[in-house]
Amino acid sequence: MNALPRVSGSACVAALTWAGFHLKWQQGRHMLMRKDEPSLQVVVPDVEEIDRAVLETILHRAGLSVDDFRELL
Repeated sequence: MNALPRVSGSACVAALTWAGFHLKWQQGRHMLMRKDEPSLQVVVPDVEEIDRAVLETILHRAGLSVDDFRELL
């Protein structure tokens, strides 16, 4: 597995949008991204740099590998 990239919350949202997710709602610094087929949702923090452990959890819940995510960036 490749090392996780350092990304901002907005870059993560952009990549997830390319993967078929859409922004369901945003409250404060938390954005809920949803995908209908298959039904998945992830919460992305709107920060300058997402912590690597948080990004790992986001990718796991989104069903994306690190390599897939890098291609979407």
